[in-house]
Parts: sequence; C-alpha cells; structure tokens
Amino acid sequence: MKKLSILCVLFFALSGCKISLDGASTVGMKTVNVQVFENNAPLVVPYLSSQFTEELKTRIRNQTRLAISQNDPDGVFSGNITGYSVTPEAIVDNNRPTADANRLTISIRVKYTNNLNPKQSFEETFERYKVFKLVGSLQSMEQGLIKDVTAQLTEDIFNRAFAQW
Repeated sequence: MKKLSILCVLFFALSGCKISLDGASTVGMKTVNVQVFENNAPLVVPYLSSQFTEELKTRIRNQTRLAISQNDPDGVFSGNITGYSVTPEAIVDNNRPTADANRLTISIRVKYTNNLNPKQSFEETFERYKVFKLVGSLQSMEQGLIKDVTAQLTEDIFNRAFAQW
C-alpha cells in the first residue's frame, strides 16, 4: 500500500511537467514557418527543393505539436540547397577504372529564427551523404538516395533547432 501511495504521488508530481520522449523542446511555441529551400547547388535536381522543404515540414508535424503557419510564427526555417554531388568513393582498376562505390552528398544552408527565444536561433550548413553501389542507372536510384539523405538532414536540423544537439 505504501508503494502504491508513493507511485501515485510521483505520478501527480510529474504530470505537471512537460516531458518529451523524442527530446524536442518547443516550450511556448505554437507555430513555425518553413520557407521554400531554393536549390542553388551547381548541379540542380528539379524536385530536390520541394522534396526537402516538404520533408522538413513533415518531420516537424510528426514529432511536435507545432502547426505550420505563415502568420506571425514563433519560429522560421529558411535557407537554400548549396551542394549536390555524386562522386566516386572507391575505384576498381580492372584495366578500366570504374567506381565500385559512389557517394551522393547534399549540403543545406539553414537559418532558424526562434522569435520567442532568440538565443536558440542559428545559421549553419548541414551536410550528409550516402555511399551506394550503382545498380543500373543513377536516374533509377537517385530519388531513393535523395530521400535517404534528406531524412538524415531533416533529423539533424530538427535536433539542432528543438533538442539543441
């Protein structure tokens, strides 16, 4: 009976605290605006800008209670895609040099403005890559590779903004 009483007291004491299992801290925030990330990379993939922007919005919607809004938001994400490249990672020389592995790299410049707590604002470049073995053509694999890399990028940006990692 005594253990049950202690558990009840702990439950009620902690129920007033805001605990987030994903580590996100959005205390006081209700809305954010995610502006379109323009593609300024030397090599432009036509759908990358919209795909990245939508994936960042989706991550915020799925992992917080924040609403995406353009009207007086508590936080603003803006920036651009600064790099996109596919380079050989490992060369095999069988009388004809070929790439045994390749690397897709995407770089994104992000400016995050927290209008409620300006100390949490930042402007940084995030870069992620995926090493892959080319099976068929790059065009047949590219969309899946981009999805994998943008998932890593949106996680990094989300954590930097809301978990201060």
